[in-house]
Amino acid sequence: MACAVAARLITKVVDAQAARGAASVVLTGGRNGNALLAALAESPARDAVDWARLDVWWGDERFLPDGDPERNVTQAREALLDAVPLDPRRVHAMPPSDGGYGSDVEAAAAAYATDLAAAAGPEDHARVPAFDVLMLGVGPDTHVASLFPEHPGVRETKRTVIGVHGSPKPPPVRISLTLPAIRAAREVWLLAAGEDKAGAVALALSSPGEVQAPASGAFGRSRTLWLLDRAAAAKLPPEMYPPSIS
Repeated sequence: MACAVAARLITKVVDAQAARGAASVVLTGGRNGNALLAALAESPARDAVDWARLDVWWGDERFLPDGDPERNVTQAREALLDAVPLDPRRVHAMPPSDGGYGSDVEAAAAAYATDLAAAAGPEDHARVPAFDVLMLGVGPDTHVASLFPEHPGVRETKRTVIGVHGSPKPPPVRISLTLPAIRAAREVWLLAAGEDKAGAVALALSSPGEVQAPASGAFGRSRTLWLLDRAAAAKLPPEMYPPSIS
């Protein structure tokens, strides 16, 4: 699945750069997100992307010191980013816990929201850029980014970035985009592979509501793609099981 999504992402970025001169993507961490980045690094087609004209953002981040191996940006650099000629000014990492905002996760989240607003153009539909692709891994509990079922963050309707406290998945303190920011993307891609994701996929696609299943509230302005392997799709009803699933 990672290889198939990597090929799709390369095509999307190349098309966006041809149409608008530059492209922007939002990365996701975790097992599926890192597998995708590793597949991109190994793809013979990766050089079709003009990496210097690509903006890279993150959907969420563990609020840990810079360089911590558990941070999404650290893992992304190891998997792909250090191997391609990105413009460092276009790599927008979320602040670490030992950065200029210290341990104040709310201030760090507000700073990232300010960066997003500064990058948004007058034609964009929110206080964030209209990302060409925003990728989200789907957790076994249906969480996306660091928006967890029944947690306050999933109910946020105004802010684009929030500090997350008491995450049920360690570490407990995180930074996350909110659903309003996610929904500003042109396309949202939800990634799930493995049998441990099957229940979450089935629940999220049964329209339970975003508070109970945050993944069900993640959608793009132009397109929403669920990119699954057969194991993750195993609990879907037959009418929702398209032949294109890898």
